[in-house]
Amino acid sequence: MIEVTELSKAYGDNVVLKNISVDIDSKEVVVVIGPSGSGKSTFLRCLNLLEEPTGGNIAIEGKSLMDKSTSITKIRTEVGMVFQQFNLFPHLKVLDNITLGPIQIRKWPAQKAKSKAMELLDKVGLADKANAFPASLSGGQSQRVAIARALAMEPKIMLFDEPTSALDPEMVGEVLAVMKELAKEGMTMVVVTHEMGFAREVGDRVIFMEQGYIVEQGTPEQIFERPQQERTKAFLSKVL
Repeated sequence: MIEVTELSKAYGDNVVLKNISVDIDSKEVVVVIGPSGSGKSTFLRCLNLLEEPTGGNIAIEGKSLMDKSTSITKIRTEVGMVFQQFNLFPHLKVLDNITLGPIQIRKWPAQKAKSKAMELLDKVGLADKANAFPASLSGGQSQRVAIARALAMEPKIMLFDEPTSALDPEMVGEVLAVMKELAKEGMTMVVVTHEMGFAREVGDRVIFMEQGYIVEQGTPEQIFERPQQERTKAFLSKVL
């Protein structure tokens, strides 16, 4: 589904990603962990070209994102993204936040977009908030709306950039529950998170990054129970 080959990213002299290569299969849930500043979010943002790679290649379903003939808009409709901050439009009601993309980009009729949005709000447990404005929602509710909004575009891949780090602890569970459900349904997901319980329970594969490199990767059991690299062991000893 996603092939990353020798991906690098630099901001001037600061090299944030160093020749990263990784393949992600369809329906796989890959969880990326590591200390702050290790390049996790930059890696994720390169996957839909929110950050322009300095070198290497990213291909999604065989199409290179570096190829000038590839439509980035089309790629972004296939790759949904959920951020730390919910980025909802404050002047639009919840329902309109969700229908905007399908109507404007997918060119769906309003009725189809609305019925899909209601189905997704139901899925994330917020059907009663369709006519609310974002300011009236809790952080957990806002993030669930943001997930519904990304899903409304019917993406093939979902990217999550620390989706629970801006939330109060008691709201983290409600967002992770929605993500677990998505994983169960077979959505291809790449998740950058500090939630080790989620990584262990839901990930098919865990990637540990440090200083722009992939230091180690494997099943959750391998990474959490039998890490091979000293750096992975040191990191896990602090967070578990």
